[in-house]
Amino acid sequence: MSPCFLKKIPCPAECPSKSPTNPKAKVCYLDCNSPVCKSQCKNRKPNCNGRGSACLDPRFVCSGIVFYFHGRRNEHFTLVSDVNLQINARFIGLRPEGRSRDYTWIQALGVLFDSHNFSIEATPSSIWDDEVDHLKLSYNGEELVIPEEVAEISVNVVPVTKEDSRIHNYQIPDDDCFAHLEVQFKFYGLSSKVEGVLGRTYQPDFQNPAKPGVAMPVVGGEDKYRNHITCFC
Repeated sequence: MSPCFLKKIPCPAECPSKSPTNPKAKVCYLDCNSPVCKSQCKNRKPNCNGRGSACLDPRFVCSGIVFYFHGRRNEHFTLVSDVNLQINARFIGLRPEGRSRDYTWIQALGVLFDSHNFSIEATPSSIWDDEVDHLKLSYNGEELVIPEEVAEISVNVVPVTKEDSRIHNYQIPDDDCFAHLEVQFKFYGLSSKVEGVLGRTYQPDFQNPAKPGVAMPVVGGEDKYRNHITCFC
């Protein structure tokens, strides 16, 4: 049982609300699994350098480990697979002329837990507009709150900018800004046999297969983690 069970914990003055109306304001957050029962301020957006994050094209950050997993465009891959939790990702991307592989980003997540399923999707957009909501959530038309004992997910939607395209030579077309997700997961109670591109890093005996000392450590596993049955509903 959490040490915070049935306790009333005040929020810090810097973030007095858990659901502020200002989208840029920090939220009041309480980690019920922490031995210290104390509220804290938290950014709404994922920390792309924090543990459990998957951002950029896609770069995964685990406990002291950073690696890239490119996958393939327009296919689905398993990020986490455990006894009571499955998280699949749909990759979008393109392959410029002369490149040997796809540039990819995570466009959507499909989550299965117990008998529930829902999806988180970055809606396609030709031109990025900060005033438009680019995030779509689906769960049989109903709002879903994930039990905290399963997972927490922080999500943000971003475009591939013209500057990103120029620096990395993505060759992004004018009719698609490749809106994609930045995500950060926090898991509770994963088993020692958890699998997936990200999930395997939570195995107690996990060894990083990426080549050390390189600027962009890449891991394979496209065939192993490609998912042919997905939960985007």
